[in-house]
Amino acid sequence: MSWTDAYNYLRNSVAKLGGADAPRTDQDLPLGARIGSLVRLQQAPLLGALANGSLIAPPDADDNRIVAVSQIRLKQTGGLYRYYLDTGEASEKEKFLQVYQDAWGKVTEVMYCTQLARVVPETVEDQEAYMGLANAGLGDRSYTLWRAQLGDVGLDEADLELVFGQDEGVDYWRDAGGDEDFIAPFSGTETRIDNPSGSLGLRQEMYFMPYVRRLRNGGHEYLLITTEVISSVNGDASKRGIHVDFVIGIPVEQERIVIQ
Repeated sequence: MSWTDAYNYLRNSVAKLGGADAPRTDQDLPLGARIGSLVRLQQAPLLGALANGSLIAPPDADDNRIVAVSQIRLKQTGGLYRYYLDTGEASEKEKFLQVYQDAWGKVTEVMYCTQLARVVPETVEDQEAYMGLANAGLGDRSYTLWRAQLGDVGLDEADLELVFGQDEGVDYWRDAGGDEDFIAPFSGTETRIDNPSGSLGLRQEMYFMPYVRRLRNGGHEYLLITTEVISSVNGDASKRGIHVDFVIGIPVEQERIVIQ
């Protein structure tokens, strides 16, 4: 997916959000996916990325079925879908395939994504920064992940050495817009369903921005920073909250994925 193109769509389109936009679980999802589908993913791109300093976590042996699906409605044309191999409810780490379908119904990008960390912004100032509400924060031209941050979330010294070498941080650059110091983050609504009937799942407002860096082998690693404001869980509107997810994504050629 070209996020620069997506940003241009964003500036010129009208949001279409609402209950009628819930993801389609039984038919017409890109790549023929549905809850319970078996996923076979060739791991060569992920292993190559890992060998060249990526923070991606390869799927475990039992991460082979879609356990939930979601559709993210943005203020742009086209469709963004997430097929969850793990919702993080038990492991606390989400894993999903992110699929972008353009306005003509063609799948133009598939990305394998794993959650790196989740933080809860506790002050109003932090919340506004992670939503880009003060024309700063999420949406800045670059973002730096610091060695100390990742040590705090559990990466061991060998992993840190592979990613950082002698450096204390790695820089990611915004993968949307132009050379502006700041652009407003993407925003929209994610509706996730966790069973075929649609009785389980969640709905949340999202503010997010993709950042990217070049790995040593010339490949690209994405850092997706997403602020999620939960509206309801399993239809219960009292279960509200806010958190920020830091997710690592590696593009995967569609030919390397089989969904049955």
